[in-house]
Amino acid sequence: MPTPLPSLPPLPTVTRLASVTVVRHGESEANVRYRRAVETGDLSVPEGRSEDTPLTGRGEEQAAALGRWLAAVEDGPELVVCSPYARARRTWEIAAGEYGERAAPPVVVEERVRDRENGVFALHSPPAWRAADPQEWARRERSEEWTYRPPGGESLADVALRVRGLLGDLDAVAAGRRVLVVAHDAVALAVAYVLEGLGAPVPDRPQVANTSVSRWHNAGGRLVPGVWNSTGHL
Repeated sequence: MPTPLPSLPPLPTVTRLASVTVVRHGESEANVRYRRAVETGDLSVPEGRSEDTPLTGRGEEQAAALGRWLAAVEDGPELVVCSPYARARRTWEIAAGEYGERAAPPVVVEERVRDRENGVFALHSPPAWRAADPQEWARRERSEEWTYRPPGGESLADVALRVRGLLGDLDAVAAGRRVLVVAHDAVALAVAYVLEGLGAPVPDRPQVANTSVSRWHNAGGRLVPGVWNSTGHL
């Protein structure tokens, strides 16, 4: 048997960013449809693209509450990085509208914070996925969630790779600034993993609530966790 390698704690990621805050988009029609499919066994798959899935009325209310909270905090964001997906862009559009006469921070739309891509199973709920390809679903069930990649899609590890590159670029172009990322649950998890440092253990996949806030602040050149998956502002 191979000799086990010595285990070191994660090597901290050094950064000049003042803080990073990640917000998941408000509740979307896909979120509601997936929950109902799991409860009822509905096998239908809607037409269209995952990128175009809109918010529900509740999701828009959540986005407005987020905007009121952001506009009121003293250490709010100075730069927003937003997913190109409609549900994330609409979340920020509504939130920014709550700033009133005070100017909302500038926003850049960045494809590296798009949602995890499910490839040929895009828009499939778990029951629909299982029915469409039982063999692939069984392979998914046998695999580690962090590394499982659906045909034509991405693993969570793939998402972390693009997020790592983005955080490095932000360190170069937004040093000293407070950054807000408006994106998806997979992106929030990837940010947490990357900021844990090189050699961090693969995380479990905790639930990330719609419009929840997760935040890291700079302490001695390292972004350390403050809050995770907070919904108190709602």
